[in-house]
Formats: sequence, structure tokens, C-alpha cells
Amino acid sequence: MSLLTKGIGLAKRAKHRFQDQIRERTPVYLSPVRRIEQVAARERICAMTFDDGPCRLPASPDRFRGKALTLVLAETLERYGARGTFDVVGDTSANYPDRAGKHGSASWGGVAYDHYPDFQKDDQGGVAHCPELVGRLLAGGHEITSHTYAHVLFGWKPLVYGRRKYLQGLDPVVADLKKLHHALEKGWGYSMRLGRPPHYVDGIKGGFTSYDAYALMGYQYMAASFDGAGWLPLASYEAEVEATWRPMERLLLEDPDAFRGQIIFQKDGFNMARRTPVADGLDKQLQLLTDHGYQVVTVSELLERSPFRDAAPDTPEGRAARRLLDQGWCVAFQDNTLRPGETLTRGELAMMAYGWETVKDRIALTRSGRAPFRDMAHRHPYGAAAVRAAQTGAMAAVDGRFRPDDPVTPVELAQVCATRLGRTPELGRWPAITHGAFFLLAEGLLGRQG
Repeated sequence: MSLLTKGIGLAKRAKHRFQDQIRERTPVYLSPVRRIEQVAARERICAMTFDDGPCRLPASPDRFRGKALTLVLAETLERYGARGTFDVVGDTSANYPDRAGKHGSASWGGVAYDHYPDFQKDDQGGVAHCPELVGRLLAGGHEITSHTYAHVLFGWKPLVYGRRKYLQGLDPVVADLKKLHHALEKGWGYSMRLGRPPHYVDGIKGGFTSYDAYALMGYQYMAASFDGAGWLPLASYEAEVEATWRPMERLLLEDPDAFRGQIIFQKDGFNMARRTPVADGLDKQLQLLTDHGYQVVTVSELLERSPFRDAAPDTPEGRAARRLLDQGWCVAFQDNTLRPGETLTRGELAMMAYGWETVKDRIALTRSGRAPFRDMAHRHPYGAAAVRAAQTGAMAAVDGRFRPDDPVTPVELAQVCATRLGRTPELGRWPAITHGAFFLLAEGLLGRQG
């Protein structure tokens, strides 16, 4: 293993530790858009995602008689009865002027921008140039998700991509997403439901994030819980192929249930050494999963079977939350947890009831710089929902304060249910109203409606 490769691996691990520490210190709020990494599945089921395609170029090294890499991956999946989620780009050919970076580095495909499948080979990849591959994926039952049209960063990422150009605000990000979305709708009548930002850069100039952009698109944020490792350059192709399946083998030997509900990250394209170990490694991965009784499905099917991270669909709270979700309620936190045992606050109740329908209002509130209440800043995640709850009479603000962190009282909960569901529950005296208790209560009221 080269010093460069060791350095890349160490940097990646350090980055993940740093990100984990940041996440632990950062408050998590209810959100219309959930980051989907892993779900609480009862059965041995998982999903595989493939970024940066479609790719018309053959695998490297080519052991498939010149067959397009995307086609190799699709056919391999189908031999095992599996279906993949292909996170595609539209066209990177407008990302010039630019120059190629150092071979084996993060800038291998471009210093200022990314170019897929390779520098000055943009016409060999992307939806705009490979319609036959898009059609083939859809015909094979695979899912297509949005990796943006031009694969330009949403915002500045100084640590690794400090020299990269990035989109200058929320409107350009949404315009790029819409361009790819409309291309799929126009060309194939296909509507995408999930997105993954380029290089997981979430911050957007102006105080926004990728969650705001995806909320406007009606997308969920597709992340991953297991790295298929094919992107990392190693000393040889054989070592790179082994790195795609050996960690999976070890995990399965330790715990055959280790991949339940997991989303696996792969590349539909070259790694930093301009090789494609996924082309050979995928077969070994699928054989391991098959031997352990797994079914590999699309991310959307995974979510259909089990939507949340901390509540299986056959639990009372999971079942109730799922029904509310289907009715347009914002029931889960940004990390896709329900947290059924936590006490429900006033801000959370307002967000649950009005989160989805106030997406544009929240963006307008952020841009205005005006605080909606004396105790809520203009960027508060629940600000617009709290305004809507007060305007509809569902919840009251006193002396210009909404008190978003106060626990919900039975009287307040009854008023929200009456306003939002048209039914007033008989609550009696509750010592504390938890998220899970609210899900069960609301589901019961919905049942009476039906």
C-alpha cells in the first residue's frame, strides 16, 4: 500500500470521526427531509447505491469485452435477483475551463470541477449522453436517484475541495436539481424521489442546506451506512477488488444480521486510480449477501418496508408514525429517528402538524432575517410551522413568545388535533406526552376519520 493511499485512508477516518463528533454536539430537529442511512428492518434486506453514472466506458481493466460499466453492474445485480439504486448525474461537459488534477488524488477528474466518467470524456457518461443506459436501468427494475445535473458542489468544502467551484446559493442548487429531474420526467416519464449531494457537502450559501433544497424538490436525503470501498486506490487492482468484499465478509461472519436495513455505497465509475474494482467486486458482494439470506432491493423499496431508523414497522409506534407520514405529517427527525420515548415539545408538535406545508415559508423567513417570535430566531427550524400553528388557532403565542421547548400540555394537544384532524381527543391527565403516545393517539383519530 502506497503512502498516498495510507494518507487518504487515514484522512477519511479522521474526517468521519470529526463529523461524528460534530453530529453529537449538534441539535437534531424534526424535518420534512430525513437523512436515510439505515432503517430498522426485521428481515435480512439491504440496498446498494451506485454514484456518478451512467457510464458508457468499459470497466478498467476490461474483462467484459468492452461492455459499458453501468451495464456490467446492472447485469450482475440481475443475476442475483437484486435491484440497485443508481445515483446519476446529468452532464458534466459544461464544467470547463478546468484542468485534470494529480492521478490518485481527490482532484484526479478535475481541479475546479468534477468530470464524469473522466476528464475530457464527459460525453461518455451522464443521463444526457447515455439515454440507452438510463432506459436499460429502468427496464431492469432499478431505481434512479439524483446526484445533481452537473455534479457541482452545493457549497464550499475547504478541507478537501478548497479549490473547487461551488454553486452560489439555494436557487442555483434547486435549478440544477430541477434540470435533472425534468430530464428524467421528459425522457422516460420517471420521477425521482431521493437525492445525494455531491461529496455530501450540505452547506449552501445564504444560511441554507441541502435539506432545504431537497424539501423544495420533495426528495428524501439518501446517504449510506456501509462503504463498498471501490473508490479508494490501492497498490493493485486485485487489492482494490478484495477491499470491496473482504470487510463485508468479516462483518457477516461476526454477525449474519449486520447488514439488515443497511444502505451500501458504490461507484458507477472510475476510482482515483482510474480503475473500476466494483465491476469484479460486486459479484463477490452479492454472493456473500445471498449466502446469508439477504435480499438486495432499491432504497425506495427499503423505505417502503421500513421507513425509520429506530422503530420497526411492526411496532405500535412505528405503525402509527408510518400512517401519519403517509398523511403528510412530519414525524421523524433529520436523522430519520422517531425517538418515541422523548417528551413532545410545542415546537415539535407545530412542526409535525405543519412542517411539510410550510417549507417555502421557512425559506422566506430565513431570507427575511426577521424573527417570527421573541424566543425564536429567523433561522429556527420550527419557526414557519410555529407561525402557521398560531395563525390557524391550533396553538397560542403569549406576549410574542411561542415557547418551542416547553412540553405540550393535554389541552394544547387536544386543540391541535381538533384543528388539524377535526377530532378532539379525551386526554384526561397525562404526566408527560411522548412522541410515541402522540403517534398512537393521532393514529386512533385518523382511524375514526376513515
